[in-house]
Amino acid sequence: MIANQKIIVILPAYNASGTLEKTYQEIPFDIVDEVVLVDDNSTDETLLVAKKIGIIHIIKHDDNKGYGANQKSCYKKALSLGADIVVMLHPDYQYTPKLIHSISYLIANNVYPVVLGSRILGKGALYGGMPMYKYIANRFLTLFQNIVIGQKLSEYHTGYRAFSKEVLNAIALEQNSDDFIFDNQMLCQIFNKGYEIAEITCPTKYETGSSSINFKRSVIYGLGVVKVSLQYFLHKKKIKTFLLFK
Repeated sequence: MIANQKIIVILPAYNASGTLEKTYQEIPFDIVDEVVLVDDNSTDETLLVAKKIGIIHIIKHDDNKGYGANQKSCYKKALSLGADIVVMLHPDYQYTPKLIHSISYLIANNVYPVVLGSRILGKGALYGGMPMYKYIANRFLTLFQNIVIGQKLSEYHTGYRAFSKEVLNAIALEQNSDDFIFDNQMLCQIFNKGYEIAEITCPTKYETGSSSINFKRSVIYGLGVVKVSLQYFLHKKKIKTFLLFK
């Protein structure tokens, strides 16, 4: 049951006009109460599409602030609307909204406070068209992170995530980067607070309109992942403290 739980889906959007409507139409509104879209100053018609399909809670950044900054705006708005469970769903249709029932159930019934949709469990990533170099990088970085952080996630890099309001209120989101490394910082913050994370197998689709960062940005992201993992290690060992984990 998901009774008395307000579920809000957040859509961190940037140039998602080609896939936004398709993503929105698959959101299960039998349990989802609200949808929040934050547009990071897109150069396409993302805002027009959002208004056309009836999204009420729309925020537009006047400048392109970055993926992490977009999420900060998303979570802040969702919590202000009284969310008990917040599901982050990319509006590029890479992840299916049809898993929202299963993801939300685990949180609503106090099984886990955080749930990730994993592209790696099973063979969803490669079947869905993930480029081989990204798959290899994902596996290498995840292995490194599990060793350094001391966890056993199948991947740290999925953009399909759900959180209880307790978790979101407990971690210092504003201390995180405004860029792509935000996701990894957030997971380390969650582990630092002692919360457990569940994973559920998620099929993936890499289509023409799906978001992707180029090779250079991927390398920068990978180095950022290594940095965050080492910061977490040093913090847990009480060798050095970081505001990130306050």
